[in-house]
Amino acid sequence: MARFAALAAFAVFGFTAPSYGEEDEEVSTIRARAEAGDASAQVKLGGRYLMGSGVPRDDSEAVRWYRLAADQGDASGQLELARMYATGWGVPEDDAEAARLYRLAADQGDAWAQTFLGNMYAEGDGIPQDHAEAVRWYRLAADQGDAYAQSKLGNMYRRGRGVPRDDSEAVRWYRLAADKGSSLAQSELGLMYSAGQGVPQDDAEAVRWFRLTGELSDAFAQVRLGHKYAEGDGIPQDDSEAVRWYRLAADQGNAPAQLYMGRMYFEGRGVPQDDSEAARWYRLAADQGNTLAQLELGRMYAAGQGVPQDDSEAARWYRLAADPGADARARRRSPAYSPWDGMLPDDVETVRWYRLAADGDAFAQALLGDMYFEGLGVPQDDVEAARWYRLAADQGHATAQFNLGVMYFKGEGVPQDYVTAHMWANLAAYRSAGEEREMRVKFRDQVAELMTKEALAEAQRRAREWSAEQPQNQQPAESTGRVR
Repeated sequence: MARFAALAAFAVFGFTAPSYGEEDEEVSTIRARAEAGDASAQVKLGGRYLMGSGVPRDDSEAVRWYRLAADQGDASGQLELARMYATGWGVPEDDAEAARLYRLAADQGDAWAQTFLGNMYAEGDGIPQDHAEAVRWYRLAADQGDAYAQSKLGNMYRRGRGVPRDDSEAVRWYRLAADKGSSLAQSELGLMYSAGQGVPQDDAEAVRWFRLTGELSDAFAQVRLGHKYAEGDGIPQDDSEAVRWYRLAADQGNAPAQLYMGRMYFEGRGVPQDDSEAARWYRLAADQGNTLAQLELGRMYAAGQGVPQDDSEAARWYRLAADPGADARARRRSPAYSPWDGMLPDDVETVRWYRLAADGDAFAQALLGDMYFEGLGVPQDDVEAARWYRLAADQGHATAQFNLGVMYFKGEGVPQDYVTAHMWANLAAYRSAGEEREMRVKFRDQVAELMTKEALAEAQRRAREWSAEQPQNQQPAESTGRVR
């Protein structure tokens, strides 16, 4: 939640560049009111400390002032203190405490708190995951006109989370938010027009929405515009213009854009062909954990294209692509994070992965499972996601096994079945190591607590039989893909 906390401070308090000299008259006035017990002044003073505006930045001091306001029942104080707990700024990170404070503010009708509480229910952070409850809180905020909540509610309808899937309803909420200037909603509308979901398919209209947000420096929209120019969808095909939009996003540090810049240089599209420059862009994206860039960089080291030939370095990048590890899990904590930050597929990418999957590539099958689960590049479809995960899981792909276990546990795309859920979670745990193994063992054991002894024995028997059917020399598969 760190990004939203910072944005909120700017939006609410209108801060300019920090200054650290003696307190000016405005800060002194705020402090006097805060020390006299004025809750709104306490929140403002906390914001000053959070941003280092007129006072030295001090997260702990910000927490102190937010808490004083929150303890008086002030909704803004509760909201800001919740954010501090959600981010671990000035206090140990504590999602459960963040959720408690968000609820206090949300119950008072604070739209931002309602939206953030919806986020916590949607993700299962600090409280049990509950999509229906997430929808309820998003709707309360959306009905107050909060554009971000309207965008999130659109997402829930698009993905069928907590409500029946309804692309037309998703578009309605996206449009309400987009008309308020929400770049998130405008980008989503672009995607809906591009895919023909909830609206007639219209590449030109998709381009219009992407351009609207892209010109406001929205990196996601800039990448999508790059795709449209690269493929000539809705606009004349123009590789140079595609490179221009990719570069705008890449220069903001957007990993998918950096990946596509690498590909444009590698293929000599819109720029002179340059393997060294391709490798440079791939490395920028790969260093952010972009799986496809890591694979491309590994291939370049293996072939000695744009970099010195180095089999060891190639193997290192292949291993990183196969096991995103702690960095990927850490990025998941960010509110700006999407499981597809590292892999932003367009229609061309979708086809490429389909072909790999059809040839039995477990990594590609797991990726397609992710694509169907998230509704990215293809219509969202839990049944299809489970089918692709199963294909990869049957080849020993640990993350696909785990994701499939979660789907059986929740009854997403498959009938709810604790025995099958435990079997796949057990196999995934065996084929994992380190923190991945700890997380999967914990999930497996949580499933076991809900099972009878007979059901647990059956799950373990199935896992043994599955393992016995695998080739004797097969090693545990490395973890890849999105962890549910």
